[in-house]
Amino acid sequence: MRSGSPQAWPPTSRELAEELQRLLAIDGRDWHAHKGHKPRRAAEQLAAALVHLLAEDSPPHRLEGDAQKRAIELLEHGLAWLKGDLRDPGCPSHGH
Repeated sequence: MRSGSPQAWPPTSRELAEELQRLLAIDGRDWHAHKGHKPRRAAEQLAAALVHLLAEDSPPHRLEGDAQKRAIELLEHGLAWLKGDLRDPGCPSHGH
């Protein structure tokens, strides 16, 4: 999939990434069921990182800017979930 400019992301890539993020996000109804599921938590973070990477202030020809810094943070957080370095701290509403 090529676009007209070597500096542009492929068409609809941002929209597709946002849809993936929405699908993988753990909402309030599902939080307790999935909060400790490490692959699910990692996927949620990785999808969010992709959205930031594809942001308008994150062109594909350079690695700089706030969007890319946030993408790196999310990738590192997702990787920590995958490696088992993170675990659910507990629900604040239950007094933990």
